[in-house]
Amino acid sequence: MSIQATRAYAQNHDELCNSIMANPANTMLVEGHMGSGKTTLLKMLGEKTKYPTFYVDCTTLDLGDIMIPKINRLEGEDFVSYAINEAFGLHFKDTPIAVMCDEYGKANTSVKLGLTKFLLERTLGNYKLHPKSLLFATTNLSAEGVGDMLQAHQCDRITVAEMRKPTSEEWITWGINNDIDHNVLGFAKEFPHIFDDFRDVKNPDDNPFIFHPQAVGRSKFVTARGLEKASNWLKVRDKLSDNSLMGNLIGTIGERGALDLMSFVKLADQMPRREDIIKDPKTAKIPNSASAICMVVFSALASMDREYINPWMDYLDRLGDSDAQALFANGVRDGKYNKQSLVMTNAKFTKWSRDNNHMFASDKK
Repeated sequence: MSIQATRAYAQNHDELCNSIMANPANTMLVEGHMGSGKTTLLKMLGEKTKYPTFYVDCTTLDLGDIMIPKINRLEGEDFVSYAINEAFGLHFKDTPIAVMCDEYGKANTSVKLGLTKFLLERTLGNYKLHPKSLLFATTNLSAEGVGDMLQAHQCDRITVAEMRKPTSEEWITWGINNDIDHNVLGFAKEFPHIFDDFRDVKNPDDNPFIFHPQAVGRSKFVTARGLEKASNWLKVRDKLSDNSLMGNLIGTIGERGALDLMSFVKLADQMPRREDIIKDPKTAKIPNSASAICMVVFSALASMDREYINPWMDYLDRLGDSDAQALFANGVRDGKYNKQSLVMTNAKFTKWSRDNNHMFASDKK
């Protein structure tokens, strides 16, 4: 398959999880951009299947770390058997599990050879995975030039699939459900090109946010993983000087990303506090910029609970901006929103939805 065809049929996280679960007999090798959430697939599989999960970091292994010989004696004769590294989960003989061999493409040659039979036949020594167990491997795109290489016979034993980067909307949905700081969510909405594929950017200067193999000296850049780490810094910004916060963000998502992200932090003064909305939704401040309004909506979606829903619905009416109200409604209606039931069963939200049904007319076409 050509590179163009591989990219054309690149899958997102949900599609890859479904592929892995649908066909346990075939081991998949997931190729994807650095920091794009390949490791998240194991967590998603565990949540979907309730299987115990096992993570194997192939870059830290030598051949002797996979299994070691031990001498046994039977009827006066010595023979060699093998003790298997528990990281592979093969001690769960009667239970299906999910196993990820991370960074397989960067493993030592001896380790790749040692794992060849495991990826093909799901066995190591005399141990075999439960037939319903899920096994997959991950590696970076070879075009990134970070040392991921496989030989033809190794590729022939597995199904190789590319994982595409998340879109801005997909990542924001994930971020709302995973306690990402609202400033980062606003940044992701305002700058969707931080999720661009470098292969679509001929000149690296055209997108100074992302990794690009031709960008000389660009050692830090924006990735999905970096955005989560940037969120962690923003959550403790009250303990840091402005200088420290900026320096830490530059060291997390690069200079350009940090500068633009901080512009959202400066919008914080326009935003009402959650406590203000709960106390008096009729007088809590209304932001005067579209970006700040979006961040208020993202913050509400992420922090929603039974105490907040009624005053928030009163406050939402005051926003007036139909785009902002639709942003909230569509966030609630997204099938992945983990507080959907709480909001949709609320009487004020139900009435508001009926009164504003015209906002969603396009969905019915």
